Amino acid sequence: MTKHPTHNKQLASLKRIEGQIRGIINMVNDGKYCIDILNQIKAAKSALVTVESKVLKTHIESCVKNSLKNKSAVDAKVSELLKLINK
Repeated sequence: MTKHPTHNKQLASLKRIEGQIRGIINMVNDGKYCIDILNQIKAAKSALVTVESKVLKTHIESCVKNSLKNKSAVDAKVSELLKLINK
């Protein structure tokens, strides 16, 4: 069984994003100004993109790199990445 890399380094960022989302929910509940809510949504999205990028980098450096030892594994990883990109 293949061991997957850990993404524990991203937990602090994910918890911060979780807090941002809770803040956005509170803003909506409190009837805050639309632009203020939208600014917070954009900040949370940006933070998620950063985490996504770091997880993808780790995936490529670990999982994809390890698959280079086997042609069918490489094909599977390329297919996997293409599906991800096309979502």
